[in-house]
Amino acid sequence: MGTVHAKANQHDIGDSGGGLFVFEEPVEMGEEPIPKPTIKLDGVRARVDRVHVDGLNRTKDDIIKNTIDDLFHATDFEDVIVRAHKVRRALDSMGCFRDIGVFIDVSSGPGSTPEGLEVTFQVKELSRVIGGINTTVSENEGNLVLGVKMPNIAGRGEKLQAEYSMGYRSTSNFNVTATKPYPHKPLVPIVSASVYQQTHEYPWSGYRLLDRGLLMDLAFKSSPTTKHNLQWEGLVRETAALSKTTSFKVRESSGPQMKSILRHIVTVDHRDDAIFPSQGSWVQFSSELAGLGGGVAHLKTELQAQQNYELIEDIVLQLSGAAGVLHDMFGTEIPDHFFLGGPTTLRGFQQRGVGPHSDGQATGGKVYWAAGAHVYAPLPFLRNKNGISSLFRSHFFVNAGCLAAPDNGLTNWEWANSARVSCGAGVALRLGSVARLELNYCAPLKARTNDCTAHGLQFGLGVHFL
Repeated sequence: MGTVHAKANQHDIGDSGGGLFVFEEPVEMGEEPIPKPTIKLDGVRARVDRVHVDGLNRTKDDIIKNTIDDLFHATDFEDVIVRAHKVRRALDSMGCFRDIGVFIDVSSGPGSTPEGLEVTFQVKELSRVIGGINTTVSENEGNLVLGVKMPNIAGRGEKLQAEYSMGYRSTSNFNVTATKPYPHKPLVPIVSASVYQQTHEYPWSGYRLLDRGLLMDLAFKSSPTTKHNLQWEGLVRETAALSKTTSFKVRESSGPQMKSILRHIVTVDHRDDAIFPSQGSWVQFSSELAGLGGGVAHLKTELQAQQNYELIEDIVLQLSGAAGVLHDMFGTEIPDHFFLGGPTTLRGFQQRGVGPHSDGQATGGKVYWAAGAHVYAPLPFLRNKNGISSLFRSHFFVNAGCLAAPDNGLTNWEWANSARVSCGAGVALRLGSVARLELNYCAPLKARTNDCTAHGLQFGLGVHFL
């Protein structure tokens, strides 16, 4: 009787008993390991007679049955292993379990067939209440997040979580979110609802923003690489002057406002890695309509794109671009505008340093475009792909962009010809799988009179970079 098992990440679920098919790393004995014979598993006929899921307490049987049903369609041993791996990933994506082990054994007992197998999933459910401390990254700012989560509340992957985050620039955020997945429905939708309060300070524009609102989100995938988010957001926004030196134009935007937004975001990601991709493309298009209630009405669209090419081994050329248009109908204020400049957008300029300013404070614009060409390479003399040097990349770039308001009197040619340009080089560092840090020496090549340039070293921290 043989046993095939897959171990969960970082935890050993069980030990195998020296069976016929055992997939483990070879044991180091100080000598050359004896080569194991190669067996073509697709030629071994097999079928699944039974599936057991051990360790269920709160999770409902119906959602488990729908998840494991695919195993009964396997036709050979290799197909069983592949389908068992897919089922394990599906169970893990439900967010109900912290450990999942897979055991495959020969079927025995009543109802067994000569080619039959029994597949057992050993699971450990998450605790009813989970607390944690982690960090996130927002507009060139790190945040400390304190959170508590109640997973799998009703036994079908539902989740309720509350988070409070603090940034080093007096930024704070509190939200309570309820999430309900539908893993077996077409397009695999996830429905969520959030109640939140956010406080942000923008010293480059001279105002403080306080938002209190409700966000409803429907997320689904139309293909494995295409994700959609349909959102409705209702909020009460209060803008206040940050100091006595805040310009009069910014003060005109102060006061409370009510806003209702319909938003659609579509993201298509074909990259092989989100932080340091070597090939593939990424495109995100967002459009929002404000005005179905409240005192603000506008149509806002934005497009961001990225394409990566591996020139030679480990040398990657990245081309990126972004553009946005804001059409104001009534009530649109400075916090709704686009802003450009800073280490995550147009390097070589200060945060929000490009475009219209009033008394040295950025007021934003209604039309913008930006583009960049980057070359990423391993650090010189440090090419160990498995060591700490694999987290670093050398970075060379040229950025260009423009931010303007159509009512500032510029013609189309003048607007297109007012591009700002910068170049530079530096080092990029991977921070986990969601963010990166950049330290670049920047040289602005072209700027306008009101722009705030940043010649020299510039530090950037973010999730998305131009």
